Amino acid sequence: MTAVSPEIRQQVLELRRSHSLREVAARTGLPIGTVKTICSRSGAFRDNAAHRALFCLPPIQPSTQTLPAVPELPQQQRVTGDNEIDAVLWLRSVIDTGQAALIDKALEASKRIKTPLKELEKRYMQHLVSTNPENPMMAAFGSLGFSNLESLARRAMEREGLRTEAANRFGDHIFADTPAEKFCVASLAGLKRKKNEIFLDDTDVDARFQSRPELLPNTLSDCLHELGYWHDLYRLRNASIPDYYDNPQEATARESFAFRCLARIRPRNKGEAVAVFRYLAADRMDRSETNDILLNMIG
Repeated sequence: MTAVSPEIRQQVLELRRSHSLREVAARTGLPIGTVKTICSRSGAFRDNAAHRALFCLPPIQPSTQTLPAVPELPQQQRVTGDNEIDAVLWLRSVIDTGQAALIDKALEASKRIKTPLKELEKRYMQHLVSTNPENPMMAAFGSLGFSNLESLARRAMEREGLRTEAANRFGDHIFADTPAEKFCVASLAGLKRKKNEIFLDDTDVDARFQSRPELLPNTLSDCLHELGYWHDLYRLRNASIPDYYDNPQEATARESFAFRCLARIRPRNKGEAVAVFRYLAADRMDRSETNDILLNMIG
């Protein structure tokens, strides 16, 4: 390999984070083989093991919780005065327990209701509208999905599975700050939101996290790993307490930082680029950084 000064070596590594190997070679005047060797030997473009260890959920532990032999049924209530509608409302509350045995019985019982469930959904909507004349449109929305018990059952089973996973991973500490969250809070200590801003300033956030290179994502795979961590952590928390969003603002800032890194780190191969495309396709195409990320994948 051609002899390279430490300064040029550092320049190669810095350029490689946002340029292709061929572009780095052209900018530095080095043979492309030399550029490849410098990048490979540096280790800076391999998955960061320390980063992955921090942004990782606790392992699943065997549960010591004793479940009741017979799950308790929700109490039947007179809600609308329409016996059939109230029966469906009760069946929905049974399904919402997430208990498989009760859900199976509720779905079977729903088949014995003589009036089609779609017709009952219309009657329920009429009831909601008549009892909420101040805001009939919002009241009508309350009946959406009323008749789709199978979909409700799938969501309830998924939520119960997440609750069980949360308990097996975190025990009673699902809402305690994780090591990753503590790292984010410590890294951004003292940062304040600018006047009339909801979030911390991106430039300030980036500078703080980039000052901790040992815990930066080195690769796009690292970025997707971290983004997956935040997604899974929030899902487990929301399943434990629905509509839980009280996460540290520093954690939200770090998640956004990891997303921005998708526009800054060059893909190592086509497979990594495809993984990013698939990640974006899952309802993230309208984010402000997405165009830059796409250009990075094809540039």
